[in-house]
Amino acid sequence: MTVRSPLTAAFRALYSVRNAAAKPVYWWYERRLRRKVRVGGKLPQHLGLILDGNRRFARATGVQRDVGHSFGADKAHEVLQWCLELGIPAVTIWVLSTDNASRDPEEIAHILKLLEREALNLSTDPRIHANRVRVRAIGQHGGFPAHVLNALKELEEATASYDGMLLNIAVGYGGREEIVDAVKVYLEHQAVAGATLQQAAEALGPDDISARTYTAGTPEVDFIIRTSGEIRMSGFMLWQSVYSEFYFCDVYWPGFRWVDFLRALRDFQGRKRRFGK
Repeated sequence: MTVRSPLTAAFRALYSVRNAAAKPVYWWYERRLRRKVRVGGKLPQHLGLILDGNRRFARATGVQRDVGHSFGADKAHEVLQWCLELGIPAVTIWVLSTDNASRDPEEIAHILKLLEREALNLSTDPRIHANRVRVRAIGQHGGFPAHVLNALKELEEATASYDGMLLNIAVGYGGREEIVDAVKVYLEHQAVAGATLQQAAEALGPDDISARTYTAGTPEVDFIIRTSGEIRMSGFMLWQSVYSEFYFCDVYWPGFRWVDFLRALRDFQGRKRRFGK
């Protein structure tokens, strides 16, 4: 059973009431957009989501910071359902960056508590098992508490054999750190094979890095959405986003709506991808 805090549930109800007047208009618009997206062309094969704006959402709506993070975690569940409905094969969501480690320890502790809760929920979520979603946690997790690591391990093991959507949860993640880790693994393999440093350097090519990234074996991300109005990547999937299309949405992550998602996908479908040609 999915666990939600009473405070988050109460805020969700309040937030829904605030937006009730616009619901009939959005219902009609969403149906129109959904129809266009379904018949409008190819959907992303690997979608990247930068979940930004939880704290600013909390400030803007007059609630505590932790409620913003909790509401953001609930929104991730909702967006997962949208991706399943549309049949997007691979999704990577960026939950916590390596740069976030410098934040207030109490805030980080709350985010990790939410991560543990969501990992446990996903491991028993009927949608995950019915749709055979494989879930992986990617990033550097060495400093995480044991109970969080255990929850992530349980989730990965529960879905390891599945062949449906691939869901990467990027937590403790940084794009530079990922590339450094990939190079380290490459050099270790070369050393085991008896190669000198010079030989390893001469042999190194892009495919050697790609094969050792956290997302190795997954199609390179072709569409990345960032919420909150920030127009930057902040190190998200630096290696995999060489030919990605980008979409920056002004809404804060907890307020990200189905209609916002459909607008982004419609925009993606209208682009002509050239891959440097």
